[in-house]
Amino acid sequence: MTLPVNGFSKLSKEEKITWLANQHFLNKEEGIKTIKQYWNTNEQLQVLHDEFIENTITNFYLPLGIAPNFLINGQYHTIPMAIEESSVVAAAGKAAKYWQKRGGFKANVLGTEKIGQVHFMYSGAFAKLNDFFNSIQPKLFKATNSITENMQKRGGGITSIELRDKTNELDNYYQLHCTFETLDAMGANFINSCLETIAKTFKEEAQNFNGFTSEEKDIQIVMSILSNYVPNCTVRAEASCKIENLNEDKDMPPKQFAEKFVRAIAIANADPHRAVTHNKGIMNGIDAVVLATGNDFRAIEAGVHAYASKNGSYQSLTSARVDGDTFYFSIEIPLALGTVGGLTNLHPLVKLSLEILDNPSAKELMKIVAVAGLAQNFAAVRSLITEGIQKGHMKMHLLNILNQLGASEEEKKYFIKFYKDKTITHSNVINEFNSLRSKNDSSIPK
Repeated sequence: MTLPVNGFSKLSKEEKITWLANQHFLNKEEGIKTIKQYWNTNEQLQVLHDEFIENTITNFYLPLGIAPNFLINGQYHTIPMAIEESSVVAAAGKAAKYWQKRGGFKANVLGTEKIGQVHFMYSGAFAKLNDFFNSIQPKLFKATNSITENMQKRGGGITSIELRDKTNELDNYYQLHCTFETLDAMGANFINSCLETIAKTFKEEAQNFNGFTSEEKDIQIVMSILSNYVPNCTVRAEASCKIENLNEDKDMPPKQFAEKFVRAIAIANADPHRAVTHNKGIMNGIDAVVLATGNDFRAIEAGVHAYASKNGSYQSLTSARVDGDTFYFSIEIPLALGTVGGLTNLHPLVKLSLEILDNPSAKELMKIVAVAGLAQNFAAVRSLITEGIQKGHMKMHLLNILNQLGASEEEKKYFIKFYKDKTITHSNVINEFNSLRSKNDSSIPK
């Protein structure tokens, strides 16, 4: 039974690991050895990683893969992807190669507006509150000058502050709804600092407003926080070609492929059960690039899925249509990304990932990430409507199964060849592996 611990955060790293081993590990020595195996041999670099979060005991590795040949707006990109799921990077690369021959991808940023809100409670007449807000709005901007000065010099800053009446949703509830332009920064700390200053000024000024009664002056600030739902910070990516060029699937004529593909997207729009899995596949590509570039994939996930529900039901993030003799496939998605600040200035692999991407601006990164999601979705839907998803996925998963079984390099080569034209399942791999081992413990058939 685990016992509570006091002052855990004040323990040294070694002391934390010792406590952990004593409380949780069946084999203490093996557990500690595993933890320390993942430490970086460069002590300075390890300290850097230790200080990213609290109570660090070791590093948790994710593979960093590369998907080349992405032709976006006439320029080639090599896309870094950090993800643990097999077949994602391969699928992205395959889709990139497919569309490279058909004109590549087009992408454009539709907007970069980010949002933050001051949530507060007010008991009184809305007309008075509105008069107060209109009278002190310039002061709210002015109060943040010390925070926004450098951002304003670069063309960013606070773009609007609005008073919103939310009393239909909750008694006495109002918002100061603020919009921001943060340029190449994701801007979370900038936005939250601005909001807290705005809230403080708003509350202080209410005490001096003659139009309020003493009760109305008592405005209660509940919280000041950015929103990860950014429907006006969006990017659109598209791929298109003549239907006759959709000709790489031998068992399906191009016209049938186009019709079946469009129907698959329509199903994701009609049924939320399908839409969730459909969009999860999109996020395989998006999250992998977001992680590799040091951005907040949880924020992206939350905002994207809210956006998928903007029409009142959860739907596909991608669209497909046939117009005349042309097939069109596109995505429109909110992406609040940054290429400066945070981990982009600290994590060596994040710096390298951005270098692989030719050090893009935030807008350029939005385009690249949207294309990665579109490519991932194309690869998934293409597999589903042709040979099925499992054939390709299980081939990539084969190595994971063999690693779990402790296969040698010779055995891995043998089974890759063995399953070249066979259906792969977890159980039949285990059976074939055990059969091979029992027949020949000393050598592998050629």
